[in-house]
Amino acid sequence: MSNTCCFHQIFLCWCLMVCFYSPVKSDELHLLLNLKSALNKSTTIVLDSWGEVNSICSFNGITCNDEGFVKEIELSGLKLTGVLPLDSMCQLQSLEKLSFGYNSLHGPISEELNYCVKLQYLDLGNNLFSGSFPDISSLTQLKSLHLNNCGFSGVFPWKMLGKMTKLTVLSLGDNPLDRSPFPNQIPKLKKLNWLYLANCSIEGKIPPAIGDLTELINLELEHNHLSGEIPMEISKLHKLWQLELFNNNLTGKLPVGLRNLTKLENFDASTNNLEGDISEVGYLNNLVSLHLYKNKFNGEVPPELGELKKLVNLSLYDNMLTGRLPQKLGSWSSFDFIDVSENLLTGPIPPYMCDKGTMRGLLMVQNRISGKIPATYGNCTTLKRFRVNNNSLSGVVPAGIWGLPVADIVDIAYNRFEGPITSDIKNAKEMGILSVGYNRLSGELPEVISEATSLVKIEINDNQFSGKIPQGIGVLKRLNVLKFQNNMLSGSIPESLGSCLSISDINMAGNSLSGKIPSCLGSLSTLNSLNLSRNELSGKIPGSLSTLKLNLFDLSYNRLTGPIPQTLSIEAYNGSLVGNPGLCSSTFRLRSFKRCRPDSSMSKDVRVLIVCLALGATILLASLGCFCIQRGLKEEKLVIH
Repeated sequence: MSNTCCFHQIFLCWCLMVCFYSPVKSDELHLLLNLKSALNKSTTIVLDSWGEVNSICSFNGITCNDEGFVKEIELSGLKLTGVLPLDSMCQLQSLEKLSFGYNSLHGPISEELNYCVKLQYLDLGNNLFSGSFPDISSLTQLKSLHLNNCGFSGVFPWKMLGKMTKLTVLSLGDNPLDRSPFPNQIPKLKKLNWLYLANCSIEGKIPPAIGDLTELINLELEHNHLSGEIPMEISKLHKLWQLELFNNNLTGKLPVGLRNLTKLENFDASTNNLEGDISEVGYLNNLVSLHLYKNKFNGEVPPELGELKKLVNLSLYDNMLTGRLPQKLGSWSSFDFIDVSENLLTGPIPPYMCDKGTMRGLLMVQNRISGKIPATYGNCTTLKRFRVNNNSLSGVVPAGIWGLPVADIVDIAYNRFEGPITSDIKNAKEMGILSVGYNRLSGELPEVISEATSLVKIEINDNQFSGKIPQGIGVLKRLNVLKFQNNMLSGSIPESLGSCLSISDINMAGNSLSGKIPSCLGSLSTLNSLNLSRNELSGKIPGSLSTLKLNLFDLSYNRLTGPIPQTLSIEAYNGSLVGNPGLCSSTFRLRSFKRCRPDSSMSKDVRVLIVCLALGATILLASLGCFCIQRGLKEEKLVIH
């Protein structure tokens, strides 16, 4: 009897549970289908599983708790569009996670979000929302809040953060918010380990209380309007892995004690007004990336940087740093990139930065660096940018530099380099810019330069190059700038140059070029500047040049002859044609040139015809004269007889 009674009690409880839960689960199904309807214009197929025939716990992106109620909605990165129906979504009483990041959701976010009181994780980041973000002070259980790059504007309700003491992740950056001081609620969030407030219009000073956030591993405050000094208390954040402060108005020196951040791997304080030395960073033994460019730092580069085993990116350009670069710099790890341009650095280039064969960029522009280019960089086939222009470097350029297979720029201008450009340049298939001007380079340009088919700009001016211009230069269809001036080049200008239909600037002044100016240059409709002055060019100025619209045109000091084309006979070009005694003008607009004779504008065939007619007429008149004289003599004899 007792067993039967017990069975009936259990059965009754089961019936009550079914009667209670079934309507609730039915309600949750209705709420999810309402969400699907709001997103019905999305192109994703993820929501295809959302239907009445399936259990809600089997829906894609849905996670249920042990009782079968919706606990998590994870629909990030699915190209979803539409407006979120928060009023219905927040009726899911067990909802702890709501993730819609990296979609194309739009519209405002309503205050109904406050009804999702059990939320611990909220991600609306990287969407297209509009308007201001509401005060969601009710969500006191939040541990992660991602609202970055959402399109929110206006005043942000910073005060609500004071009630979210469980937050470990706060990401609000990249929103066009109204300017506000650094929120004083943030240093009170003691559990924070990730703080992203980049590009969200924060101004004023970084509060010393930032040092209370001792759990932080990531602190990003870049692209704001912060001013004042970096607080010394920041050195208390011993767990920091990343510190991003770039593009603000920070002043003063790097804080004493920065060296205590021994776990720091990425540090960027570039584009500020910081000053003093950078000795503190030499002790950050785990640094992988260091960016301090565009400041006012001075003093020497710390020799300890050469001992950092993990360093792969170093950018210190546009400061006032002095002394030598550590010679072991970049030798320990798979070094990637260095830019120390626009400083006052001296000494040689560190030779081992490409030892691991991974280096992509070497930029040391405008310093006082001396010595030779280490031969190791000629074998650095991963280099994409090699720029050491405006220094005091000398010697022969390693042959491999000319043929770096993936380099898009090689710039060694304004140094004291000697020797030739070698035939290795045929291997430079991706090189867009070759700039070697103002050196002491010599020899002939290799014909195989035409195999570097990506070349856009060739600047070899102000060197000692000799020989002829390669005939195959017309193969370089992308060529835009050609600067060959002030060398010792000879021979004629290649006709193939007329095939470089993208070219805008040709400068071959100050060489020993001879022969005629190719008429095909007149077909270069993009040409903006043409300077062929101070050569030994002869013949006439091609009439085709008259069609060009040039900002700079200079053919002065050659051996050109004949009439100046009508459209070039203007006062603006007067100085562009001087030094050619054989030129003449058929108009009065160029008074410094002699007037062309009337026949000087006639073709050669016409002039020959006129000469022949004149000669024929002369012979005819002479014959008639002889006939008349002979006839007169005969008549005189008859009279005598």
